[in-house]
Amino acid sequence: MHELTLDTAKEIIDAAEERAAEIDVPMCVAVANEGGNLVAFHRMDGALLASSDIARNKAYSSVAMELETETIQEVSQPGASLYGLGNTNDGRIVTFGGGLPLEDDGTVVGGVGVSGGSADEDVDVAEAGVDAFDRE
Repeated sequence: MHELTLDTAKEIIDAAEERAAEIDVPMCVAVANEGGNLVAFHRMDGALLASSDIARNKAYSSVAMELETETIQEVSQPGASLYGLGNTNDGRIVTFGGGLPLEDDGTVVGGVGVSGGSADEDVDVAEAGVDAFDRE
C-alpha cells in the first residue's frame, strides 16, 4: 500500500510544478493525507495569493468527498443531489476542478489540490501529481 509520506508528497508537488512550468502558469500545489490534513504545500513564484487557500481546500475536498472536485461541481449544481455542498464544512468544499484524490487499490489515501490557472489547467497539473503518486 502506498504511504503518503512527506517525501512522496514532495514528489507529487515536483511533478505538478514541472507540468505547471511546461504550460507557463504559476500554481499553488497542496497534498493532503487520508484525514484531509496538509502534508505539503508549495506556492510557485508569481502564483496568485488566493490560490494558496484554494489549493489546500481542493486537496481537502477531494479527500473528504472521495471525489474529484470537478465531479463535486457536477453533483452540487441547482437541482442536483448535493446542491449547496459548497456551503458546508466551513466553506472548505471546493466545487470546481483542480482537486483529485490519491488512491491506492481503490482506497483514498490522500488528495492533491492545484490552483492558479483555469479549472482545466488546474486539473491538468493535478493529474501530473497523481501520475507521480501512481508511479511510486
